[in-house]
Amino acid sequence: MDVKYNAIYLDCFAGISGNMLLGALLDAGAPAELLRTELAKLPVTGYELVITRVDKGGINACYLDVQVDESVHEHRTLADIVAMIDCAELAPAVKELAKRIFTRLAEAEGKVHGMPAEEVHFHEVGAVDSIVDIVGIAWALDYLGIEHIYASRLHVGSGFVQCCHGLMPVPAPATAELLQGIPCYQGDIAKELVTPTGAAVLATLGNGFGAMPESFVSARIGYGAGTWELEIPNVLRLYAGNVSALLSGREDGQCLVLEANIDDQSPELYGYVMDRLFAAGALDVWLTPIFMKKNRPATKLSVLIPADCRTKAVDIVLQETTSIGMRIYPVSRSMASREFMVISLPWGEVKVKISSHQGKICNVAPEYEDCRKIAEATGVPLKVVQHIALKEAMSIC
Repeated sequence: MDVKYNAIYLDCFAGISGNMLLGALLDAGAPAELLRTELAKLPVTGYELVITRVDKGGINACYLDVQVDESVHEHRTLADIVAMIDCAELAPAVKELAKRIFTRLAEAEGKVHGMPAEEVHFHEVGAVDSIVDIVGIAWALDYLGIEHIYASRLHVGSGFVQCCHGLMPVPAPATAELLQGIPCYQGDIAKELVTPTGAAVLATLGNGFGAMPESFVSARIGYGAGTWELEIPNVLRLYAGNVSALLSGREDGQCLVLEANIDDQSPELYGYVMDRLFAAGALDVWLTPIFMKKNRPATKLSVLIPADCRTKAVDIVLQETTSIGMRIYPVSRSMASREFMVISLPWGEVKVKISSHQGKICNVAPEYEDCRKIAEATGVPLKVVQHIALKEAMSIC
């Protein structure tokens, strides 16, 4: 049985960058050759992915280097990058994660430069290496089954960094924007230790910052190396494991629900609103058909969020919908613990989610997208693939 994890804890004593995180995920079990196969699906050329083992201050770590041919380096808009991701034959979950991270980057860059996110031309963060890092990270998180990301306080470094706009203070402006609400410190090292890509991943997907959650049990440790040679080991330490209860970003399991009744908005807007809410940290968003006064058909927009995402979610609802107010109330969540295994069928591999409560398995579910890919490739009915996958998984459990 190929057991996966449901959470990681990142020890960011030397900061975090895209290649450090991806290297740590590889060191924790994501296979490098599968990563290369997935990245080859992107319409991106002019780079070489070099993966080596290095020593950083006495710690052996995985160093991932995206070597880019500068002659084919291009600036891209958010729409360009989204189109590249959409046209690649990647898993839907991987596409969604990668697009959320890039959208968060675009919003931060746009705020710094005083323009809409759609008009931002990516420079450092839009280079080929960052596209590879972000899509690679999204794939590795999905492969390992990671649903929750926790991190320590971030060591951001100090001094100045050379950007396309000239010398900028550390953290760089876009990085500083992304780190709002995340605990960090400068320290004595005059280097840029947290990059925009690393900050964007945590700002988009981070569930909690500070000490390791009490319910987290580590099963494996991976180290991802950075480029610098520092007086401390320039590595990101990643603990991969499981939390006994999925806490949704709060140690007590408490969340908030935002609700707004809307009867004067075009249905076309809801998809965009939902995407923005998810990018801001919403745990779930759903729509319910309702009737309001005078029997007018309407839609109830509901958003489940960690409490620390309240301000962002309220801003999005008020800015992007026709609502002028909403209800907000606290809720608690009780959830089964989850782990993953991969089973082999005659036509390929299928990831299976195993849910448990109080030490007993309560549900076994083959991943829909894996079953669908097999059905489309072989012509075997989807329901048959799902049935055989479930039967095989149950025989193992």
